[in-house]
Amino acid sequence: MIHKLLKNSNTGTPEELAARLGISRTSLYELIDELRYHNAPIAYSKSAKTFYYTEPFDITITCLFQPLTIEEESDCSGGSFLSKILFFRTMDLEFSSVAFCAKASGM
Repeated sequence: MIHKLLKNSNTGTPEELAARLGISRTSLYELIDELRYHNAPIAYSKSAKTFYYTEPFDITITCLFQPLTIEEESDCSGGSFLSKILFFRTMDLEFSSVAFCAKASGM
């Protein structure tokens, strides 16, 4: 959402943007700092009261899912067959309600 607002130069003031995102003003500036760390050319216009990109910028997000090893699966669920059935039934209902046991990826 922040990327779309930045592209359209339509964020509003820092307080308004933080409220739109449902985060604190401090968290907003931490997010902006993180984006800048990844070379996002973000500036703020006091007269227009908006954050904006100073040059074209795009964000690409990639998710990589890898199956757990037998040992990792056992560590996460105790090796229960029932947990596998519940996982796949729940996945059909609402992806966000599924609890995952993710292995560390070193990121």
